[in-house]
Amino acid sequence: MKRMVLGLLAATAMSFPAFAADIKPAIIYDLGGKFDKSFNESAFNGAEKFKSETGVEYRDFEIQNDAQREQALRKFAEDGNNPIVMAGFSWAATLEKVSADFPDTKFAIIDMVVDKPNVRSVVYKEQEGSYVVGVMAAMASETKKVGFVGGMDIPLIRRFGCGYVGGAKAAGATDVIQNMTGDTPAAWNDPTKGGEIAKSQIDQGADVVYAAAGGTGVGVLQAAADAGKLGIGVDSNQNGLQPGKILTSMVKRVDVAVYNAFMDAKNDKFTPGINDLGLKEGGVDYAMDENNKDLVTEEMKAAAEKAKADIIAGTIKVHDYMSDNSCPY
Repeated sequence: MKRMVLGLLAATAMSFPAFAADIKPAIIYDLGGKFDKSFNESAFNGAEKFKSETGVEYRDFEIQNDAQREQALRKFAEDGNNPIVMAGFSWAATLEKVSADFPDTKFAIIDMVVDKPNVRSVVYKEQEGSYVVGVMAAMASETKKVGFVGGMDIPLIRRFGCGYVGGAKAAGATDVIQNMTGDTPAAWNDPTKGGEIAKSQIDQGADVVYAAAGGTGVGVLQAAADAGKLGIGVDSNQNGLQPGKILTSMVKRVDVAVYNAFMDAKNDKFTPGINDLGLKEGGVDYAMDENNKDLVTEEMKAAAEKAKADIIAGTIKVHDYMSDNSCPY
């Protein structure tokens, strides 16, 4: 009888697929908040997509200052949240410390590499997507002067600017006016200053302005629209913020990084290490929708697609500013 029961149990076990891992996912945003219409909001959208597809709830938290980083991350880990995703390079130092104390917890960080056995580091080739929108900017420009407004002055944002300059000049721009918003984290959430910088660039002749500045970029796009000029959004598809006034957005798929981290953990397929995402991997691209279809000509679209293909093939090598802290364009 015992043998029969064991046999039935074995047969029953074989008839059901293995259950996916039970997880308690969490995400902690960077300064600027999850509704910044840019980087953080893209991360939020990835978490929401995971929740809608799986029914699995997640925890999230919006820090208000740098002092909250370690407390928030350690609290989530102590509560058993797993995996925990951190949106933004500024989490690196905190993660280095906390991940070592929780070796069984899976962590993912976006925009920085943390070399730990339980950490997935997701970085992007921002310069590739920025090169493509630079091509489009130069073709759309009547003055052949275009602008770039960065957020915090760090090598990561210089990488956006360098790629943009390369694409714009390759497509005929004579001048790319570049300014950063500041050198502290406050630079990510100052739309008023972003608008002022954009107005200054427009006064100097720029008629297309690209913002890579988090929440500050909302002010840049508003100022460009108010002046009758074109803006270019970043990270999320921002075309709808000023319909008919935003040429395109350089989409950086932060949402995919968050979604994949959660889903991989759920399916017991989470792996640590570096994920480096560019045009080839679908990590960056330019956005087309109803809001900008009348602004982008067939010639622009063809040039953008050719630039994409050439970058993927290696025919065009887009300079990585972070490799030597210089931009040759």
